[in-house]
Amino acid sequence: MTELQDRRGGGSWWYLLLLVQFVAVLWPPFYNKAEPALAGMPFFYWYQLAWIIIGAVLTAIVHFVTEARARDR
Repeated sequence: MTELQDRRGGGSWWYLLLLVQFVAVLWPPFYNKAEPALAGMPFFYWYQLAWIIIGAVLTAIVHFVTEARARDR
């Protein structure tokens, strides 16, 4: 029973990083504007493109950390 509890609660705080990327693009009125433009691209577009890269990095971090913890058990 404790093994199951350890497995469930071990990486829960790391999964909050996945919530960050979800919340960052969840509310469009926050980033629904044209300025500041980056290389001629309105803020609306480059903000979303930036979150694709940030989201991939955060997902990789969560994956590697939680897999390493699972292997250590």
